[in-house]
Amino acid sequence: MGMMYTRATLAFRPRNFVNTDLQQLTQALREFASARNWEEFHSPKNLASALSVEAAELLEHFQWLTEAQSRNLPADKRAEIGTEIADVLLYLLQLADKLGIDVIEAARGKMLVNARKYPAPPA
Repeated sequence: MGMMYTRATLAFRPRNFVNTDLQQLTQALREFASARNWEEFHSPKNLASALSVEAAELLEHFQWLTEAQSRNLPADKRAEIGTEIADVLLYLLQLADKLGIDVIEAARGKMLVNARKYPAPPA
C-alpha cells in the first residue's frame, strides 16, 4: 500500500535537523561567495544556468549505462556522482536563497500537489 501524503504527514518532523542543516549550509554558501566577491555573479539567471550545467554533469555519469549498471555502481563512480549531486544541491540552495524560496516548504507543497494528481490505488 502506498504512503498517503497529507499536510499532517508532511509536517511531521521528528527533529528540525533538515531545516537547520539547510539553513547552516545556505549561510556557509553566502559567506563563501562573499569572501570571494562573487555576489555580483550570483544572479538567479546565472545560478539557474549553473544548476542546469551541474545537472547535466550528473547525467553524464549515467549516459550509456544499462538500468542494471546504473543500480550497481562501483564505489569510485558513486563518489564521483556524490560530488555532482553536491554541486546540484549547492547551486539549488543558492538559487532558492536568492529568490527567498524555502526549499523544504516548496517540496512539501509539491508532494501534496503530486498526491492529489496521482493518488495511490485503493488497498
